[in-house]
Parts: sequence; C-alpha cells; structure tokens
Amino acid sequence: MTYTLDRTLGKVSFQDAVERTKAALSRHGFGVLTEIDVKATFKKKIDADVEDYLILGACNPRMAFEAMKLEPKVGAMLPCNVIVRSIDSGDIMVSAIDPVASMKAIDNATLQGLAGSVRSMLADVIADI
Repeated sequence: MTYTLDRTLGKVSFQDAVERTKAALSRHGFGVLTEIDVKATFKKKIDADVEDYLILGACNPRMAFEAMKLEPKVGAMLPCNVIVRSIDSGDIMVSAIDPVASMKAIDNATLQGLAGSVRSMLADVIADI
C-alpha cells in the first residue's frame, strides 16, 4: 500500500515548487504550521549533503478539530506532512501523507471516514500544484 500522494513537477526551480505547493495548500483550506529544511538541518547537525528537501507541516484546522474530538491522542499523528524534494532526475517531487494509510493504525471507523475526506482534499492540493 502506498502511503503518499505524489506529483512530479518536472524541471521547475525548488523555490517555485515550494511556493506553488504552499499556494495550493492555502487554496484548499490548509495552513502551514511548520517548515523543516532537511538539507540545512542535516548539513548543520551531521555535516551531510543532501538534495533540496523541505517538510511542510500542513493543517486544516476544522478537520484536525474533528479528528481530535474523535480521538484525543490523534494529535501525535498531526499535522499532515507534505514534502517538496529534488529527485535524481533533476525534477521536483511533491508528496503528501495519505491520511487513510496513516489512520489505519487507529481502530475507529468514524475517524477512517474523516481521513478519507482529508485524503480527497490533499489529492486536490497535489493535482492543483
């Protein structure tokens, strides 16, 4: 089973891909709570060189609120991470977590339905980039 929703953007600049991703998230009701520059962090912490790789912690507050009402500990699995990264071909790939896959760890049918709704929203984001 796949656990991400993916799109390869081709030969666009990394910064353009990040801006397009953030804009698509915003258009579909998600805010970006966190940004982790993995490339800079790995260089600083372990002197490792990696390709451009950014993790965006995206959240739709209404959906997160509903999920937390159903399962108070679900916050340990939030926010919905979206990554923007350079791949070997020189293209940029954007990947969003598939909430249906991640929520399978929780035995709650209502939460599974909510995860399906969030998956649909994230699929729209990925398609819109």
